[in-house]
Amino acid sequence: QVQLVESGGGLVQAGGSLRLSCAASESIFSLNVMGWYRQAPGKQRELVARVTSARVKNYADSVQGRFTVSKDNAKNIVYLQMNSLKPEDTATYYCYALRVSAGMPKVEYWGQGTQVTVSS
Repeated sequence: QVQLVESGGGLVQAGGSLRLSCAASESIFSLNVMGWYRQAPGKQRELVARVTSARVKNYADSVQGRFTVSKDNAKNIVYLQMNSLKPEDTATYYCYALRVSAGMPKVEYWGQGTQVTVSS
């Protein structure tokens, strides 16, 4: 069971930056996908950014060019660098991991979430 712990959330003014970190309890080298989702009040959880074990990265259209996802396999940490933040980026951000093993069901892991609030 992989445990994911997020940090780095907070309150920032529009146009500012934050860097979220997600520390995993074990090696992330074997995790097929890691990334970030977010959920704003009254809205569905949505994908923000993800990176695969092959380091392929995907981003939501709304954050493309502003956010960057990266991972450090040696430290077992995934980052989300968020620049040019907008009030609509306000949400709880969740770290996510997916493990796919041959012949086994896919297993998802989630962190507890970290709040990001962007003031106008």
